[in-house]
Amino acid sequence: MQLNGVAVDEQTFVPAELFREAMSRLGAPVTVVATDGPAGRQGLTVSAMTSVSDTPPTVLVCLNRSNRSHEAFQRNGVVGISILGRGHDDVAGVFASSRRAPEEKFASGVWRVGKTGAPLLDDAAVTLDCVIEDIRTSGTHDVLFCAVRDIVISDAIAAGLAWCGRAFHHLPFAPLAASLKVRDTV
Repeated sequence: MQLNGVAVDEQTFVPAELFREAMSRLGAPVTVVATDGPAGRQGLTVSAMTSVSDTPPTVLVCLNRSNRSHEAFQRNGVVGISILGRGHDDVAGVFASSRRAPEEKFASGVWRVGKTGAPLLDDAAVTLDCVIEDIRTSGTHDVLFCAVRDIVISDAIAAGLAWCGRAFHHLPFAPLAASLKVRDTV
């Protein structure tokens, strides 16, 4: 296999189980990503989400192509990202379940519709209302590059929800700067 013009021996890849164990030791934010539109309303818990750029504001979300909600995200073209905080452990668990129907998932918590039409958890620590601008494939996952169209930051949530070592942890937030206490920042 060639990667950036360099030959890579596929035999050198590590076993998936070992990789998953190593990644379980990497702390990650806990988010619920949701979509709605012509392909229906879907959502799932995701820890593979991060910022890409602040100019323009862009984040990425990694979705397994075998997940039943994958096609809905692609067809709807919008993503509501709800960054969870203390007290959202149950919501994260409900949206992590592949056995629950979308109606059952969205019965957990209070949801609002963002400017793009994407569902957003009303009491999330932060919500990012996004449109999908690009999709790249890597292994079993698609990487969705999402342009942020609206941000709401709650100053009522004192700690973020993180996943590390296959358990939830709470990380305290610094106080929100007075200059940022607005509802629409983008």
